[in-house]
Amino acid sequence: MNDIRRTILWVIFGFSMVLLWDKWQVHNGRHATFFPSQSASAPAASAAPDPAAAADVPSAPGQPGVPPAQDGGAAPAAAPREIVSVSTDVLRLGFDSQGATLAHAEMLKERDMADKSQPFVLFDENGQHTYLAQTGLIGGAYPTHKTPMTLQPGPRALAEGENELALRFESPDLGGLKLVKVFTLTRGSYAIGVRHEIVNTGSSPVSPQLYLQLVRDGSKPAGESSFYSTFTGPAVYTEAKKYQKVEFKAIEEGKADYEKSASNGYVAMVQHYFASAWLLADGVQRELFMRKVEHNLYAVGMITSVGEIAPGQSKSVEARLFAGPQVEKTLEALTPGLELVKDYGMFTILAKPLYWLLDKIHGVLGNWGWSIIGLVLLLKIAFYWLNAKAYASMAKMKAINPRIQELRERLKDKPQQMQQEMMRIYREEKVNPMGGCLPIVIQIPVFIALYWVLLSSVEIRNAPWIGWVQDLSVKDPYFILPLLMTLSSLLQTALNPAPPDPMQAKMMWVMPLMFSVMFFFFPAGLVLYWLTNNILSIAQQWLINTRMGVPPQFNLPKFR
Repeated sequence: MNDIRRTILWVIFGFSMVLLWDKWQVHNGRHATFFPSQSASAPAASAAPDPAAAADVPSAPGQPGVPPAQDGGAAPAAAPREIVSVSTDVLRLGFDSQGATLAHAEMLKERDMADKSQPFVLFDENGQHTYLAQTGLIGGAYPTHKTPMTLQPGPRALAEGENELALRFESPDLGGLKLVKVFTLTRGSYAIGVRHEIVNTGSSPVSPQLYLQLVRDGSKPAGESSFYSTFTGPAVYTEAKKYQKVEFKAIEEGKADYEKSASNGYVAMVQHYFASAWLLADGVQRELFMRKVEHNLYAVGMITSVGEIAPGQSKSVEARLFAGPQVEKTLEALTPGLELVKDYGMFTILAKPLYWLLDKIHGVLGNWGWSIIGLVLLLKIAFYWLNAKAYASMAKMKAINPRIQELRERLKDKPQQMQQEMMRIYREEKVNPMGGCLPIVIQIPVFIALYWVLLSSVEIRNAPWIGWVQDLSVKDPYFILPLLMTLSSLLQTALNPAPPDPMQAKMMWVMPLMFSVMFFFFPAGLVLYWLTNNILSIAQQWLINTRMGVPPQFNLPKFR
């Protein structure tokens, strides 16, 4: 029975290795070996036409009916193209006068990981990286994001004491329409109000459609670790199907599976710690689309009907563009479901309360490192009785282990009698061989959820702890925490009863060493969490063994 407990632990370890290998395959651009995602394996939808193909766009060669992302038709001559720079207390933005496209966005309160003296850049357009927010009209030869637009005079920085800054871009008349884009930036906010005013300057009614899209290259963010994988790509949210993320590869292969039409929700482009999203008011019907624009360039967006506009009349469509860090409370306040871009995966139901508790602890302690330690301590207290039962069972097993070993040697040629005698000893000593395993298994989902909380929370990014640990979201620069974690794992192994099988005994020492190698490259916050958990587990195990009269013994490895 003692072997059954170890077998279950081996199964858990093997399954963890399978999951890690699968994540490694996906991170390196390959298909998942064991657990292909729905988006990567769903059949291409061919029963219904692409909603983005509902209108004719003569200015988009090769992409009929789809908003042009990087290509467009000719436009009337206008002022020279320029990048208009504006800033608030949290954002520095660059608007391209061609189409009033948001072509550059710096997060002034977030630091670049490679050069911490510089702010983090989300939107940009250069030789290595493309990430843009674009809007325009389809349904005729109307203004698009490729149409030259003129910025009206006004301030370009949020003044002291002011809460809002408005920018007004106007297009020339095209196809009997004039498009005016008004961007409203608010102090302390990463959400930008975007009002589209469509004026009918012609002599007959028109019914244009407005598109809002995010265009990004398919590359992972710079500095992404090779030892853990986070999602980068487009996502949509609707009330009916909730959060649906899609791999770039699925779009390229025509296998993207997502809801195509809704009257609520949003479209987003997601990466580790940051996201952008187009938001329309609930009740406004919109068609959702994802497509490949060109080599390694992808678009996600929505199209909504403006309705009929009579000659000389105008209509307005209000939208919001979010571009910023994935701060859960901020996202929740903007629109339902936006907080899901901070993806906890299948453990969301456990991760959200853990994040809430971590945030509350940080409100008291004011340091994310100590908050991680405090949260692990509270979890250990919450699971104290479960752990106590596990360690008590292990202590009993350790106490009767010499009798079991003697029994195995004496009856090794009579396996049936050996099993009967072992069961008799377990009954007499009131020992449950599974007692040390099940309480630990119950806790595994909680600690995996906490792992994703620490990996996904932008608050940990650039957050210092003590001394040499100045950023909990990157690896320990001197590998002190990983070394301590490795030593604590080996100490735990030494305190456990030695398996009777010599090969198992060797593997029980090799496993923590292999597992610890990954932690040398994990974020310091994750290593701190695991180290704290190990230390508290060792202390509890030591205390329970001592109380039960089983003095702690170090079972050192024998590799001969």
